[in-house]
Amino acid sequence: MSGTTAPFPERLDISGEGLVLRDWTEADLTVMPELFDDPGTAYWTPIVSPFDGAAARARLDLARRLRAEGTSILLAVTVDGGAPLGEVMLRRSPEGMEIGYAIGPAHRGRGLAPRAVRLMAAYAFEELGAEQVILELEAENGASVAVATKAGFGLLDVPLITGEEKGRPFALQTWALDRP
Repeated sequence: MSGTTAPFPERLDISGEGLVLRDWTEADLTVMPELFDDPGTAYWTPIVSPFDGAAARARLDLARRLRAEGTSILLAVTVDGGAPLGEVMLRRSPEGMEIGYAIGPAHRGRGLAPRAVRLMAAYAFEELGAEQVILELEAENGASVAVATKAGFGLLDVPLITGEEKGRPFALQTWALDRP
């Protein structure tokens, strides 16, 4: 985990893999509900549901607060720096650098999630000095297992992370990608 305490920059745009990962802005507030107010997103992620305008404002404020605290970066996934199609997150955790993501339902099936995950992992390795990045996901979430595999992550032989979120139990597997 050496190097993972480097500060997060105040502003961030990351380009590659045919994507631009950029900071969320006030202009994105009207689009966020169509990306995140989705039963699948609500089921598999900790993102609140229903996700409305107030939830969008709270998420933007959270993204800014977490960046300022140095714990997480939440970026809009775009193809050109314009309209957001989803979100990718990089979080410092006791286990290391963790990536999370959510792609809007209208934009799934285009390979956005694996590309965003690879791009965020490259940022963690190259700019923050991470030795490893992880994904924590449920084995039953076939779409996320496919993303992990397509992004080059391997399943670790470590205990499941169990808990309860939104009134349902979960058991998360840990997938990892090591610095190239």
